[in-house]
Amino acid sequence: MTYMVYKNIKYAISILIFLIGGISFAQEIVVHDPVVIKQKDTYYLFCTGKGISVFSSKDLKNWNPEPQVFAEKPVWADGVAADFKNHIWAPDISFHNNKYYLYYSVSAFAKNTSAIGVATNITLDSKDKNYNWVDQGIVIQSQPNRDMWNAIDPNLIFDENNTPWLAFGSFWEGLKMVKLNPDLKSIAHPQEWHTISKRKRTFELPDSDPGDGALEAPFIFKKNGYYYQFLSWDLCCRGEKSTYKVVVGRSKTVTGPYVDKDGKPLDQGGGSLVVQGDENYFGAGHNSAYTFDGKDYIFYHAYEKKSNGTPRLIVKEMQWDADLWPILK
Repeated sequence: MTYMVYKNIKYAISILIFLIGGISFAQEIVVHDPVVIKQKDTYYLFCTGKGISVFSSKDLKNWNPEPQVFAEKPVWADGVAADFKNHIWAPDISFHNNKYYLYYSVSAFAKNTSAIGVATNITLDSKDKNYNWVDQGIVIQSQPNRDMWNAIDPNLIFDENNTPWLAFGSFWEGLKMVKLNPDLKSIAHPQEWHTISKRKRTFELPDSDPGDGALEAPFIFKKNGYYYQFLSWDLCCRGEKSTYKVVVGRSKTVTGPYVDKDGKPLDQGGGSLVVQGDENYFGAGHNSAYTFDGKDYIFYHAYEKKSNGTPRLIVKEMQWDADLWPILK
């Protein structure tokens, strides 16, 4: 997620397009901030939208709409962001101890008046009699003029000791990682925090300002003996003016330090390009990455030129070069 006013406006337009036009082609779904998980033979995609949008697919190509996660906004949301409209940002889905954990973002415009919540379910099949999302409340909250970070864009990762960590953040003083309790619903004590990525911020800006260090949406992917940190740089959600791009760094330990191909630390502005806009798309970003059936995939949204910047889902197979850096097929 980025610069909240612009983001909310663009998301609202995107959802309106979806509701008016429907899905003429299953792969032409309107998507921001996709995450994916597989249950049995079905892939489930969660993304930004009213109540959290959900789609399902058998082949990662043809997607069908599923019921939204929250019919009504979380009961605590207005206490974080006044008059919240149930337009929930940037979910993250994981399966642990026979339960699905869905993290999500509640925020206010152009402020770090934000919180990350989590909901749980024992199945993703909406036709299953046991299907029921249960909100577990706030995991972490940020407040203007208190915190120089923003509690949005969550991503859960387990280290080599099966310790849970939550990566998150957007703008301000960079992307953070904090240790969670085993219940996955609260911060562990004593608290352990790390800055895993950062870009230069103009010093003179007030603390309440998002700033000009444009980065967000960390996603940690374990592979090849490394933790790869994907993140998005620059600006999303501006249609033809979107400059979003995905960069990457890696570390032998989950908390970093992460470095790019040139050895530059990500918490000092480092990051090696993975994907950006091209002849078909204005900008591309907010990715996730997974291994399904022995193949590695990257999922992200990109602003389609032929439809004047409509955000589309992109799915690509991810391979690895001789130095074990990701390349897209």
